[in-house]
Amino acid sequence: MTSARHTHTKQIAGGAAISVTKRPTHRRNETMTDSRYLEFLTPDNCALLLIDHQTGTMLGVQDIRLDQFRSNVLALANIGKVHNLPTVLTASYAEGPNGPLLPELFDLFPDAPYIARPGWINAWEDPEFKAAVENTGRKKLIMAGVTTDVCLYFPVVSALAAGYDVYAVYDASGCWDMMSELTSCMRLAQAGAIVVNWAVIAAMLQWDWRRPVAEGTLKNVFGGHLPFYEWLASNQNFTKTQVAGTDEQ
Repeated sequence: MTSARHTHTKQIAGGAAISVTKRPTHRRNETMTDSRYLEFLTPDNCALLLIDHQTGTMLGVQDIRLDQFRSNVLALANIGKVHNLPTVLTASYAEGPNGPLLPELFDLFPDAPYIARPGWINAWEDPEFKAAVENTGRKKLIMAGVTTDVCLYFPVVSALAAGYDVYAVYDASGCWDMMSELTSCMRLAQAGAIVVNWAVIAAMLQWDWRRPVAEGTLKNVFGGHLPFYEWLASNQNFTKTQVAGTDEQ
């Protein structure tokens, strides 16, 4: 978008002259169709970064029920697993009150780089973490962290400044209260991140239900972390079984 500011001189009563500045006008960029915001994620163009999902810090998340939050984090992790995304795990001061990383993340990604940061609050400032991200070879990053306003926001802004496209997953991140979460999401969007939920990530990466990984997406992601979807899938399977039994008779 471009803006133009015009100043002209206006004569008022008494002969005095004042400068008047017109409000800038904004126009849509004619090349908006080339915007990175119109691109989609694919399993071949992105990496997953899970930041500070630790047993201590997660207890401070108050903008969402803790059980739902944990489910969202594992849903996003399972998306990465199903699509074999390059994944980087990190924790801050894990031997202190922040606590260790969720053990399920190690179970899902036993071979993923894990960076235990001794002091850096902004994960991007840790040379080992930054190197691990660069080694993925991907320029689009799916990022989630605890807390949204610090542990996610700081590295997201740093990654954007470094030229990466960032998808900030708000429901796999969390904050001390709802207002902090909302304002953090606003700040992320203002900085240039694409703020989404985990279901959007799942849909983008699946893209076509005819892809071979569809069963994993349905079972481990939607079925495992959306209760209503699990019920629908179970009901469908039951119906198919009943129909098959009727046909055999």
